[in-house]
Amino acid sequence: MSQPPPIQAPGGLAPIVAFGIEDEYGNCSVVSGIRPLPTRLTPADVPAALVGTTSTSTLVGPFEPALNAVVYCTLSGDFEGSVQVARSTDGGETLHPLTVAGSTWGAFFGPACEAVWQESEEGASLWLDCSINSGSLEYRVSQ
Repeated sequence: MSQPPPIQAPGGLAPIVAFGIEDEYGNCSVVSGIRPLPTRLTPADVPAALVGTTSTSTLVGPFEPALNAVVYCTLSGDFEGSVQVARSTDGGETLHPLTVAGSTWGAFFGPACEAVWQESEEGASLWLDCSINSGSLEYRVSQ
């Protein structure tokens, strides 16, 4: 391994920058080969997909997403009706439809496969509010 360049006049100093992440005790720890910067979820961090089929109107959930990872909603089947993705922070007691800049988001009226959300709040959950008029809906919410 080569030596770093020497510090020379006129400054006699060199600024050093290091990245830190939270360790298991909540303290700042310098990123290193022993404690690398986390860059992606591992399979153990990803929750099981919420998967099922329904031919009646129902509320499906909860799906408790891993933080800061995209959530996908896949809908298929010959259903007629609507599906609205909703979010709750109190275990499903109160459901809020997803919106973006005040406009409805995560509302579907037929088959779809889309990224619908990215959660940043611990303990929040996602639900599917399914209003089925006829046919059968197959759903999958996953990360």
